[in-house]
Amino acid sequence: MGLFTGKTLLITGGTGSFGNAVLNRFIDTDIGEIRIFSRDEKKQDDMRHYFQATKPAVAEKIKFYIGDVRDIQSVKNAMHGVDYIFHAAALKQVPSCEFFPIEAVKTNVLGTENVLTAAIDAGVKNIVCLSTDKAAYPVNAMGTSKAMMEKVIVAKSRTVSPEKTKICCTRYGNVMCSRGSVIPLWIEQIKAGNPITITDPTMTRFIMSLEEAVDLVLFAFEHGESGDILVQKAPACTIKTQAEAVCGLFGGDKENIKVIGIRHGEKMYETLLTNEECSNAIDLGNFYRVPCDKRGLNYDKYFNQGNTERNTLTEFNSHNTQLLNVEETKAKIASLAYIQEEIAKMGK
Repeated sequence: MGLFTGKTLLITGGTGSFGNAVLNRFIDTDIGEIRIFSRDEKKQDDMRHYFQATKPAVAEKIKFYIGDVRDIQSVKNAMHGVDYIFHAAALKQVPSCEFFPIEAVKTNVLGTENVLTAAIDAGVKNIVCLSTDKAAYPVNAMGTSKAMMEKVIVAKSRTVSPEKTKICCTRYGNVMCSRGSVIPLWIEQIKAGNPITITDPTMTRFIMSLEEAVDLVLFAFEHGESGDILVQKAPACTIKTQAEAVCGLFGGDKENIKVIGIRHGEKMYETLLTNEECSNAIDLGNFYRVPCDKRGLNYDKYFNQGNTERNTLTEFNSHNTQLLNVEETKAKIASLAYIQEEIAKMGK
């Protein structure tokens, strides 16, 4: 893996969908050690046994650390000798964060501050933090906490030399079949003979696979500059299109899709780049890079220095990106290993 040869990588929230995807990507490479940091001992034990059974020759590369990003001492205990960090620990469920917003702040904002503080103190060379499209123009507690997380990341990047510690942030949309996502729910509804439930048929969402999420993080790791926010030019589809695609794959009745209405804190479409961020975003082909404002806390500069010209790019959202039709969405969903396994179980 080149840059990762012999190195130690720490993944916070490492027992989640993203952590498992990273492990599957790295476990057979020449990386030195992968540390899984999380608070759930049951998930750690399940992960340990899974990789011992499926990858016995290399499973010893994985080390497990019980801790919580809310507790800086537990973070510091896992930080010795770490070269790189993928910071994925977060509260991500929109309704849960609506009812418990302070808990979202404790994990997503203060937890990120703890990870970055401990990493800088330990001399970690490169940190990539994972954010969400809900942080752009946030209307819910989860998105607001993630927007503040991004502000912490950018501010922290100004306090340390990038030669010592580089800190970047990735922002991406819905990851298909990740824990708590809607496609596994729909599959269970179809298996039970129940109608698929959707919030609003015209609602749009970016869609990407876990592999694409890992690709974005690795792109940020290698090509990002400290303080950057990086996004992928992901396609999107309507919720109705996605539901019909799942029905087509699993034998559901697309005429029996039930609309239940928008839940707490949901938006009709998601945004990966705000109009304001687009003013200085840099097009990198399949990705956009948003560099941070490098001006210091000298207010005079904010009155006499600015950009006389801005990019022609405007807000990048799930309404104005490439919208996939049912067949295109079905092909994208069908490419996932999880979906292929579920189809095999149903004998289709």
